[in-house]
Amino acid sequence: MKLLPTPEQAAALQATLRMVNQAANHVSKVAFERNTRRHYDLRKLTYANVREEFALAAQAAQHAIKKVADAYTSLRSNIRAGNLGPEGSPRRAKAESKPITFGPDAAKPYDDRCLSWNHDARTLSIWTTAGRLRNMAFTGSPDQLKMLTAHRKGESDLIHRDGMWFLYATCDLPDVQVLDPVGFVCVDLGIANFATTSDGTLYAGKTLNAVRHRHRELRRRLQARNTKSAKRLLKRRFRKEARFAADANHVISKRIVTEAKRTGRGISLEDLSGIRDRVRLRKPQRVTLHSWSFHQLGSFIAYKAAGQGVPLVYVDSACTSRECSTCGHVDKKNRPDQATFSCTSCGFAEHADVNAARNIASRGATGWAVSHAA
Repeated sequence: MKLLPTPEQAAALQATLRMVNQAANHVSKVAFERNTRRHYDLRKLTYANVREEFALAAQAAQHAIKKVADAYTSLRSNIRAGNLGPEGSPRRAKAESKPITFGPDAAKPYDDRCLSWNHDARTLSIWTTAGRLRNMAFTGSPDQLKMLTAHRKGESDLIHRDGMWFLYATCDLPDVQVLDPVGFVCVDLGIANFATTSDGTLYAGKTLNAVRHRHRELRRRLQARNTKSAKRLLKRRFRKEARFAADANHVISKRIVTEAKRTGRGISLEDLSGIRDRVRLRKPQRVTLHSWSFHQLGSFIAYKAAGQGVPLVYVDSACTSRECSTCGHVDKKNRPDQATFSCTSCGFAEHADVNAARNIASRGATGWAVSHAA
Protein backbone atom coordinates (compact mmCIF):
# COMPACT_ATOMS: atom_id res chain seq x y z
CA MET A 1 0.00 0.00 0.00
CA LYS A 2 1.25 3.48 -0.85
CA LEU A 3 1.01 5.94 2.05
CA LEU A 4 -0.04 9.56 1.51
CA PRO A 5 1.34 11.33 4.59
CA THR A 6 1.28 15.07 5.18
CA PRO A 7 4.70 16.77 5.44
CA GLU A 8 4.49 16.62 9.24
CA GLN A 9 3.57 12.92 9.18
CA ALA A 10 6.36 12.15 6.69
CA ALA A 11 8.88 13.87 8.98
CA ALA A 12 7.68 11.75 11.90
CA LEU A 13 7.97 8.55 9.84
CA GLN A 14 11.49 9.53 8.73
CA ALA A 15 12.57 10.21 12.32
CA THR A 16 11.09 6.88 13.41
CA LEU A 17 12.97 4.89 10.78
CA ARG A 18 16.21 6.65 11.64
CA MET A 19 15.85 6.06 15.38
CA VAL A 20 14.75 2.41 15.06
CA ASN A 21 17.68 1.59 12.77
CA GLN A 22 20.11 3.32 15.11
CA ALA A 23 18.76 1.06 17.86
CA ALA A 24 19.13 -1.97 15.60
CA ASN A 25 22.77 -1.06 14.88
CA HIS A 26 23.40 -0.78 18.62
CA VAL A 27 21.87 -4.23 19.21
CA SER A 28 23.85 -5.67 16.30
CA LYS A 29 27.09 -4.35 17.78
CA VAL A 30 26.29 -5.97 21.13
CA ALA A 31 25.36 -9.24 19.39
CA PHE A 32 28.67 -9.26 17.51
CA GLU A 33 30.84 -8.35 20.52
CA ARG A 34 29.12 -10.81 22.87
CA ASN A 35 28.76 -13.49 20.17
CA THR A 36 25.06 -13.67 21.03
CA ARG A 37 22.62 -14.25 18.21
CA ARG A 38 19.45 -15.71 19.76
CA HIS A 39 16.50 -13.35 20.07
CA TYR A 40 15.75 -14.25 23.69
CA ASP A 41 19.37 -13.76 24.80
CA LEU A 42 19.69 -10.47 22.91
CA ARG A 43 16.52 -9.21 24.51
CA LYS A 44 17.89 -9.84 27.99
CA LEU A 45 21.08 -7.96 27.10
CA THR A 46 19.70 -4.97 25.23
CA TYR A 47 15.98 -4.43 25.82
CA ALA A 48 16.23 -2.05 28.78
CA ASN A 49 19.07 -0.09 27.22
CA VAL A 50 17.29 0.27 23.88
CA ARG A 51 14.13 1.58 25.52
CA GLU A 52 16.03 4.08 27.66
CA GLU A 53 18.66 5.32 25.20
CA PHE A 54 16.52 5.45 22.05
CA ALA A 55 13.15 6.22 23.64
CA LEU A 56 11.36 3.42 21.81
CA ALA A 57 8.03 1.94 22.82
CA ALA A 58 8.00 -1.63 24.08
CA GLN A 59 6.89 -3.21 20.80
CA ALA A 60 9.25 -1.08 18.72
CA ALA A 61 12.18 -2.15 20.89
CA GLN A 62 11.15 -5.79 20.59
CA HIS A 63 10.91 -5.50 16.80
CA ALA A 64 14.34 -3.87 16.56
CA ILE A 65 15.93 -6.69 18.55
CA LYS A 66 14.12 -9.37 16.55
CA LYS A 67 15.18 -7.73 13.29
CA VAL A 68 18.81 -8.06 14.34
CA ALA A 69 18.38 -11.69 15.39
CA ASP A 70 16.70 -12.49 12.06
CA ALA A 71 19.49 -10.76 10.13
CA TYR A 72 22.15 -12.90 11.83
CA THR A 73 20.05 -16.01 11.19
CA SER A 74 19.95 -15.14 7.49
CA LEU A 75 23.71 -14.56 7.49
CA ARG A 76 24.36 -17.98 9.03
CA SER A 77 22.04 -19.61 6.50
CA ASN A 78 23.84 -17.93 3.58
CA ILE A 79 27.22 -19.04 4.96
CA ARG A 80 26.05 -22.64 5.36
CA ALA A 81 24.59 -22.63 1.86
CA GLY A 82 27.88 -21.38 0.42
CA ASN A 83 26.35 -18.17 -0.93
CA LEU A 84 29.27 -16.13 0.46
CA GLY A 85 31.95 -18.45 -0.83
CA PRO A 86 34.00 -21.18 0.87
CA GLU A 87 35.68 -20.78 4.22
CA GLY A 88 38.55 -18.32 3.98
CA SER A 89 37.22 -16.51 0.90
CA PRO A 90 37.46 -12.68 1.04
CA ARG A 91 33.70 -12.17 0.77
CA ARG A 92 32.88 -14.59 3.57
CA ALA A 93 35.71 -13.28 5.76
CA LYS A 94 34.43 -9.71 5.31
CA ALA A 95 30.87 -10.71 6.28
CA GLU A 96 32.08 -12.54 9.40
CA SER A 97 34.55 -9.87 10.53
CA LYS A 98 32.12 -7.07 11.41
CA PRO A 99 28.61 -6.60 12.81
CA ILE A 100 25.63 -6.32 10.49
CA THR A 101 24.60 -2.71 9.90
CA PHE A 102 21.25 -1.22 8.93
CA GLY A 103 20.84 1.88 6.79
CA PRO A 104 18.79 4.84 8.03
CA ASP A 105 15.92 3.88 5.67
CA ALA A 106 15.92 0.13 6.38
CA ALA A 107 12.43 -1.33 6.74
CA LYS A 108 10.64 -1.34 10.08
CA PRO A 109 8.11 -4.07 10.92
CA TYR A 110 4.75 -3.26 12.54
CA ASP A 111 2.24 -5.59 14.15
CA ASP A 112 -1.39 -4.98 15.06
CA ARG A 113 -0.44 -3.36 18.36
CA CYS A 114 1.49 -0.61 16.55
CA LEU A 115 -0.62 -0.31 13.41
CA SER A 116 -4.36 -0.40 12.75
CA TRP A 117 -6.26 -0.08 9.46
CA ASN A 118 -9.53 1.67 8.67
CA HIS A 119 -10.46 0.06 5.37
CA ASP A 120 -13.66 2.04 4.81
CA ALA A 121 -11.98 5.43 5.18
CA ARG A 122 -8.67 4.18 3.68
CA THR A 123 -6.71 5.56 6.59
CA LEU A 124 -4.50 4.02 9.23
CA SER A 125 -3.11 4.73 12.67
CA ILE A 126 0.61 4.08 13.08
CA TRP A 127 3.09 4.42 15.96
CA THR A 128 6.05 6.80 15.59
CA THR A 129 8.60 8.28 17.95
CA ALA A 130 6.54 11.50 17.83
CA GLY A 131 3.44 9.68 19.01
CA ARG A 132 0.58 7.90 17.32
CA LEU A 133 -0.24 9.25 13.86
CA ARG A 134 -3.94 8.89 13.08
CA ASN A 135 -5.91 9.29 9.87
CA MET A 136 -2.93 8.79 7.57
CA ALA A 137 -4.27 8.12 4.09
CA PHE A 138 -3.20 5.15 1.98
CA THR A 139 -4.07 3.96 -1.50
CA GLY A 140 -3.66 1.05 -3.86
CA SER A 141 -5.23 -0.62 -6.86
CA PRO A 142 -8.83 -1.94 -6.44
CA ASP A 143 -7.59 -5.55 -6.42
CA GLN A 144 -4.96 -4.78 -3.79
CA LEU A 145 -7.45 -2.96 -1.57
CA LYS A 146 -9.90 -5.85 -1.84
CA MET A 147 -7.20 -8.39 -0.96
CA LEU A 148 -6.00 -6.24 1.96
CA THR A 149 -9.50 -6.05 3.42
CA ALA A 150 -10.23 -9.76 3.06
CA HIS A 151 -6.90 -11.47 3.73
CA ARG A 152 -4.44 -9.23 5.62
CA LYS A 153 -2.72 -11.10 8.42
CA GLY A 154 0.45 -10.66 10.46
CA GLU A 155 3.08 -7.95 10.26
CA SER A 156 3.50 -5.08 7.81
CA ASP A 157 6.79 -3.44 6.86
CA LEU A 158 7.24 0.33 6.56
CA ILE A 159 9.39 1.19 3.52
CA HIS A 160 10.82 4.54 2.38
CA ARG A 161 11.86 4.38 -1.27
CA ASP A 162 12.59 7.11 -3.81
CA GLY A 163 10.90 9.74 -1.63
CA MET A 164 7.71 7.66 -1.30
CA TRP A 165 6.29 5.73 1.66
CA PHE A 166 4.89 2.20 1.43
CA LEU A 167 3.52 -0.44 3.77
CA TYR A 168 4.15 -4.02 2.65
CA ALA A 169 1.25 -5.91 4.17
CA THR A 170 1.16 -9.70 4.40
CA CYS A 171 -1.99 -11.37 3.08
CA ASP A 172 -2.78 -15.01 3.82
CA LEU A 173 -4.84 -16.35 0.90
CA PRO A 174 -6.62 -19.71 1.00
CA ASP A 175 -5.05 -22.54 -0.97
CA VAL A 176 -6.31 -23.10 -4.50
CA GLN A 177 -6.92 -26.71 -5.46
CA VAL A 178 -4.29 -27.87 -7.94
CA LEU A 179 -5.75 -29.13 -11.19
CA ASP A 180 -4.99 -32.58 -12.58
CA PRO A 181 -3.06 -31.62 -15.74
CA VAL A 182 -3.71 -33.16 -19.14
CA GLY A 183 -0.18 -32.28 -20.19
CA PHE A 184 2.56 -29.77 -19.59
CA VAL A 185 3.60 -26.54 -21.23
CA CYS A 186 7.29 -26.01 -20.75
CA VAL A 187 9.15 -22.74 -20.40
CA ASP A 188 12.75 -22.61 -21.57
CA LEU A 189 14.48 -19.59 -20.04
CA GLY A 190 17.23 -17.91 -22.02
CA ILE A 191 19.05 -14.67 -22.76
CA ALA A 192 18.39 -14.09 -26.47
CA ASN A 193 14.78 -15.23 -25.93
CA PHE A 194 13.74 -14.70 -22.32
CA ALA A 195 11.14 -17.45 -22.47
CA THR A 196 10.20 -20.04 -25.08
CA THR A 197 7.24 -22.36 -24.59
CA SER A 198 6.89 -25.88 -25.94
CA ASP A 199 3.98 -24.58 -28.07
CA GLY A 200 6.53 -22.60 -30.07
CA THR A 201 5.82 -19.17 -28.58
CA LEU A 202 8.97 -17.06 -28.25
CA TYR A 203 9.22 -14.07 -25.93
CA ALA A 204 12.19 -12.28 -27.45
CA GLY A 205 14.60 -10.40 -25.19
CA LYS A 206 15.87 -8.07 -27.90
CA THR A 207 14.02 -5.00 -26.60
CA LEU A 208 14.96 -5.51 -22.95
CA ASN A 209 18.58 -6.30 -23.82
CA ALA A 210 18.73 -3.09 -25.86
CA VAL A 211 17.33 -1.12 -22.92
CA ARG A 212 19.89 -2.68 -20.58
CA HIS A 213 22.73 -1.90 -22.96
CA ARG A 214 21.57 1.71 -23.24
CA HIS A 215 21.32 2.08 -19.45
CA ARG A 216 24.73 0.46 -18.97
CA GLU A 217 26.39 2.83 -21.43
CA LEU A 218 24.65 5.83 -19.88
CA ARG A 219 25.76 4.83 -16.38
CA ARG A 220 29.32 4.38 -17.61
CA ARG A 221 29.42 7.85 -19.16
CA LEU A 222 27.81 9.56 -16.18
CA GLN A 223 30.09 7.84 -13.68
CA ALA A 224 33.13 8.85 -15.73
CA ARG A 225 31.93 12.48 -15.79
CA ASN A 226 31.46 12.51 -11.99
CA THR A 227 29.81 15.92 -11.79
CA LYS A 228 26.94 17.03 -9.57
CA SER A 229 24.51 17.06 -12.49
CA ALA A 230 25.69 13.60 -13.55
CA LYS A 231 25.11 12.28 -10.03
CA ARG A 232 21.62 13.82 -9.96
CA LEU A 233 20.77 12.09 -13.24
CA LEU A 234 22.13 8.77 -11.96
CA LYS A 235 19.99 9.07 -8.85
CA ARG A 236 16.90 9.95 -10.90
CA ARG A 237 17.38 6.90 -13.11
CA PHE A 238 17.97 4.60 -10.13
CA ARG A 239 16.01 1.35 -10.45
CA LYS A 240 14.43 2.43 -13.74
CA GLU A 241 15.94 -0.54 -15.57
CA ALA A 242 14.84 -2.92 -12.80
CA ARG A 243 11.25 -1.65 -12.99
CA PHE A 244 11.25 -2.08 -16.77
CA ALA A 245 12.54 -5.67 -16.47
CA ALA A 246 10.05 -6.52 -13.73
CA ASP A 247 7.15 -5.25 -15.83
CA ALA A 248 8.30 -7.36 -18.79
CA ASN A 249 8.57 -10.44 -16.55
CA HIS A 250 5.08 -9.83 -15.14
CA VAL A 251 3.60 -9.65 -18.63
CA ILE A 252 5.37 -12.82 -19.82
CA SER A 253 4.57 -14.85 -16.70
CA LYS A 254 0.89 -13.85 -16.75
CA ARG A 255 0.51 -14.90 -20.39
CA ILE A 256 2.18 -18.26 -19.74
CA VAL A 257 0.07 -19.07 -16.67
CA THR A 258 -3.15 -17.93 -18.37
CA GLU A 259 -2.48 -20.16 -21.38
CA ALA A 260 -1.64 -23.15 -19.18
CA LYS A 261 -4.86 -22.77 -17.18
CA ARG A 262 -6.96 -22.26 -20.33
CA THR A 263 -5.68 -25.53 -21.82
CA GLY A 264 -5.77 -27.49 -18.54
CA ARG A 265 -2.03 -28.11 -18.51
CA GLY A 266 0.70 -27.76 -15.94
CA ILE A 267 3.97 -25.82 -16.26
CA SER A 268 7.47 -27.27 -16.15
CA LEU A 269 10.47 -25.04 -15.51
CA GLU A 270 14.20 -25.62 -15.58
CA ASP A 271 15.93 -25.76 -12.22
CA LEU A 272 18.58 -23.06 -12.79
CA SER A 273 19.73 -22.65 -9.20
CA GLY A 274 23.47 -22.01 -9.01
CA ILE A 275 23.83 -21.41 -12.75
CA ARG A 276 25.97 -18.32 -12.25
CA ASP A 277 28.48 -20.42 -10.31
CA ARG A 278 28.46 -23.24 -12.86
CA VAL A 279 28.76 -21.23 -16.07
CA ARG A 280 32.13 -19.87 -17.17
CA LEU A 281 32.02 -17.00 -19.64
CA ARG A 282 34.32 -14.44 -21.12
CA LYS A 283 34.35 -11.04 -19.44
CA PRO A 284 32.15 -9.22 -22.02
CA GLN A 285 29.44 -11.88 -21.56
CA ARG A 286 29.40 -11.80 -17.76
CA VAL A 287 27.44 -8.55 -17.56
CA THR A 288 24.70 -10.05 -19.73
CA LEU A 289 24.52 -13.22 -17.62
CA HIS A 290 24.46 -11.43 -14.28
CA SER A 291 21.76 -9.00 -15.41
CA TRP A 292 19.62 -11.91 -16.64
CA SER A 293 16.51 -11.90 -14.43
CA PHE A 294 15.64 -15.58 -14.91
CA HIS A 295 15.07 -16.09 -11.18
CA GLN A 296 12.54 -13.26 -11.04
CA LEU A 297 10.67 -14.57 -14.08
CA GLY A 298 10.62 -18.08 -12.59
CA SER A 299 9.32 -16.78 -9.25
CA PHE A 300 6.61 -14.74 -10.99
CA ILE A 301 5.47 -17.83 -12.88
CA ALA A 302 5.52 -19.88 -9.67
CA TYR A 303 3.35 -17.61 -7.56
CA LYS A 304 0.91 -16.85 -10.38
CA ALA A 305 0.56 -20.59 -11.05
CA ALA A 306 -0.07 -21.28 -7.36
CA GLY A 307 -2.77 -18.60 -7.29
CA GLN A 308 -4.52 -20.17 -10.29
CA GLY A 309 -4.17 -23.81 -9.20
CA VAL A 310 -1.85 -24.64 -12.11
CA PRO A 311 0.61 -27.49 -11.34
CA LEU A 312 4.28 -26.50 -11.47
CA VAL A 313 7.26 -28.85 -11.59
CA TYR A 314 10.99 -28.19 -11.80
CA VAL A 315 13.19 -30.41 -13.95
CA ASP A 316 16.90 -30.93 -14.44
CA SER A 317 18.16 -28.53 -17.10
CA ALA A 318 21.18 -30.65 -18.09
CA CYS A 319 21.52 -31.18 -21.87
CA THR A 320 18.03 -29.88 -22.68
CA SER A 321 19.51 -27.72 -25.44
CA ARG A 322 21.55 -30.59 -26.94
CA GLU A 323 18.99 -33.40 -26.73
CA CYS A 324 16.75 -34.17 -29.69
CA SER A 325 13.09 -33.94 -28.67
CA THR A 326 12.20 -36.56 -31.31
CA CYS A 327 14.76 -39.36 -30.93
CA GLY A 328 16.51 -38.41 -27.67
CA HIS A 329 20.01 -38.26 -29.21
CA VAL A 330 22.36 -35.99 -27.23
CA ASP A 331 25.30 -34.39 -29.00
CA LYS A 332 27.05 -31.04 -28.78
CA LYS A 333 27.01 -30.88 -32.58
CA ASN A 334 23.20 -30.89 -32.53
CA ARG A 335 23.43 -27.17 -31.69
CA PRO A 336 25.48 -25.57 -34.48
CA ASP A 337 24.53 -22.02 -33.37
CA GLN A 338 22.37 -20.19 -30.84
CA ALA A 339 19.09 -20.39 -32.75
CA THR A 340 19.43 -23.68 -34.65
CA PHE A 341 18.92 -27.28 -33.59
CA SER A 342 19.67 -30.03 -36.12
CA CYS A 343 19.87 -33.62 -34.88
CA THR A 344 22.92 -35.44 -36.25
CA SER A 345 21.16 -38.79 -35.74
CA CYS A 346 17.62 -38.48 -37.13
CA GLY A 347 17.88 -35.17 -38.99
CA PHE A 348 15.12 -33.43 -36.99
CA ALA A 349 15.46 -29.62 -37.22
CA GLU A 350 13.75 -26.96 -35.10
CA HIS A 351 14.42 -23.67 -33.38
CA ALA A 352 16.87 -24.52 -30.59
CA ASP A 353 14.80 -22.94 -27.80
CA VAL A 354 11.58 -24.65 -28.97
CA ASN A 355 13.37 -28.02 -29.03
CA ALA A 356 14.72 -27.42 -25.51
CA ALA A 357 11.26 -26.41 -24.31
CA ARG A 358 9.78 -29.67 -25.61
CA ASN A 359 12.47 -31.65 -23.77
CA ILE A 360 11.64 -29.82 -20.54
CA ALA A 361 7.92 -30.44 -21.09
CA SER A 362 8.59 -34.17 -21.50
CA ARG A 363 10.69 -34.26 -18.34
CA GLY A 364 7.98 -32.32 -16.49
CA ALA A 365 5.29 -34.83 -17.47
CA THR A 366 7.53 -37.70 -16.37
CA GLY A 367 8.40 -36.01 -13.07
CA TRP A 368 4.74 -35.29 -12.32
CA ALA A 369 3.73 -38.87 -13.09
CA VAL A 370 6.44 -40.27 -10.83
CA SER A 371 5.68 -37.92 -7.92
CA HIS A 372 1.93 -38.63 -8.15
CA ALA A 373 2.10 -42.32 -8.93
CA ALA A 374 0.53 -43.25 -5.62
